[in-house]
Amino acid sequence: MTELLYLRDAYATSFEATVTGVRDDAVALDRTLFYPTGGGQPHDTGLLAGAPVADVRKEGADVWHTLVGGPLPALGTEVTGEVDFARRHQLMRTHTAMHVLCGVIWNEWRVPVTGGNMEPLSARMDFEFDPVPEGFAARIEQLVNAELARDRPITVQFLPRDTAVHDADLIRTKVSLIPESVAEIRVVDIVGLDKQADGGTHVRSTAEVGRIRVTKLENKGKGNKRVRLEIVDA
Repeated sequence: MTELLYLRDAYATSFEATVTGVRDDAVALDRTLFYPTGGGQPHDTGLLAGAPVADVRKEGADVWHTLVGGPLPALGTEVTGEVDFARRHQLMRTHTAMHVLCGVIWNEWRVPVTGGNMEPLSARMDFEFDPVPEGFAARIEQLVNAELARDRPITVQFLPRDTAVHDADLIRTKVSLIPESVAEIRVVDIVGLDKQADGGTHVRSTAEVGRIRVTKLENKGKGNKRVRLEIVDA
């Protein structure tokens, strides 16, 4: 089992770990700061045992790190990892902007999110709109940027499953989809705006995101509209 260090400190960049598995061009570790691809967020990059990390995937309880450009460390070896924080921070800002967008759309129109994906400083999110309100793109851009400028604090909590499932504020998260075996649920709270069960990395306050620009609205089938956005400054 790999301990997921990024869940408790998204700003940490270096760590020590032990190799617990070796295969082909990848190694598993007993602990990691590298975020594995999942939940619409791409994996982190950086260096592990001096080699570039090309891919990070979670398989069962283990996180596998694909390395390039050198021999793999042996089973049981102590290694040092270093996350590319410039890229990680761009993803943190983007992920937080997506949660702000979710909060704004829910509070204004009571419309849930149906999907999303991100890259550093750009993202897309799908919502159950049919049709979208007039002037929608300009309105959500205005509302999101106003919330970002409010410098709302962002907290992370780990709640017992029973507590999280019965929390009425977790309004955009289908907590029931989390396996019954998960006893503790991580909740990201943009205080006063948005609260969701979430395993991704986020900044400490909305002001750290910067501003967003809505770049495109798309129809993705009946009752499903896609919002594309980018972060335009810090």
